[in-house]
Amino acid sequence: MLIFFIVLAIILIVGSAMILLRTANMPKIPKNIKPQPYEDDD
Repeated sequence: MLIFFIVLAIILIVGSAMILLRTANMPKIPKNIKPQPYEDDD
């Protein structure tokens, strides 16, 4: 039973690390794109 919990913990740790790595590699906005101002910007 202890081995089951150890394997489950390893799977959860590796899975969460893969999710974090995937979100960290999301495409970045290029530097030459500037935000457009709002119409009612004060």
